Amino acid sequence: MLGARPQFIKAAPVSRVLRQHHDEFLLHTGQHYDDAMSELFFRELDIPEPNKNLGVGSGPHGAQTGAMLAGIESVALDYRPDWILVYGDTNSTLAGALAGAKQHIPVAHVEAGLRSFDRRMPEEINRVLADHVSTLLLCPTDTAVGNLKAEGITHGVRMCGDVMYDAFLENLEVARRTPPAVDGEFDLLTLHRAENVDDAGRLKKILDGIGASGRRVVFPAHPRTRDALERDAVSTPGNVTVIDPVGYLEMLVLEERASVIVTDSGGVQKEAYFAGRPCITLRETTEWPETVRAGWNVLVGADPDRIASAMREFRPAGDRPQVFGDGHAAQRVVESLNP
Repeated sequence: MLGARPQFIKAAPVSRVLRQHHDEFLLHTGQHYDDAMSELFFRELDIPEPNKNLGVGSGPHGAQTGAMLAGIESVALDYRPDWILVYGDTNSTLAGALAGAKQHIPVAHVEAGLRSFDRRMPEEINRVLADHVSTLLLCPTDTAVGNLKAEGITHGVRMCGDVMYDAFLENLEVARRTPPAVDGEFDLLTLHRAENVDDAGRLKKILDGIGASGRRVVFPAHPRTRDALERDAVSTPGNVTVIDPVGYLEMLVLEERASVIVTDSGGVQKEAYFAGRPCITLRETTEWPETVRAGWNVLVGADPDRIASAMREFRPAGDRPQVFGDGHAAQRVVESLNP
């Protein structure tokens, strides 16, 4: 069960292995719904057409999650699956986990155990609640296993590795054949989290810092961010080139070719690490502390001076420990579902 762009990436390698041994009913909540945020990812990642799309769309957290819960529950009652697989930390994740728990259908949470320890993030609430009602907790890192143990969760916990690393390794060579969106040297910016884009003052400070860096920046703008820029009349600095959202393969190319990656995305933090690119995270906390401990990610919040300084100066040169597994996480996820 999936509904948003990061989940499509995580589901792709799992679905390929799953369908070799099981019947998969793919339920799309419709949380991300336009071509650039949904259908393009299904085509590029060769994900099967969903068996059903709830078409929930966007909206306030309560209304969106409630609509998803009702839709997932109806499908679960009709099909009575052996497992409900949920991915990551979106509202689709929470709705799927709750629907399974209430209908006494075992829930397997792929990417369990992540914690930013910031309850202001809706994703953190989704993670914690999903973990506490799941039957199988399929963790991407040893840190995630430790987080669950600290909360008293030890039964059903499996260390599988990160399925996004599987996807990265599977698609990188194909991505390299994708024509680049830009030429020359550039930094890459992604920016979409509510705490950054829904607060006009914070959004302006972030862009001020990026402007003050003086570096050439390419910015594939999320629809939510474009709306915020227009609504609040916030202009982008002259050194920033705004482009339309890109698909998964083109994003991998941009990440690999960028000199520096500036982001507030959890998934992009990891992909920067996979690609060996310095990552500057526009948050004060992260659910991927391994990247910070390794010296390849720095947290700068929305402080313009910290942002500009990091963009000019942060250039890690040390090793990148293999903390995200060996590229076979999907196989371990599917093996965990077997009796």
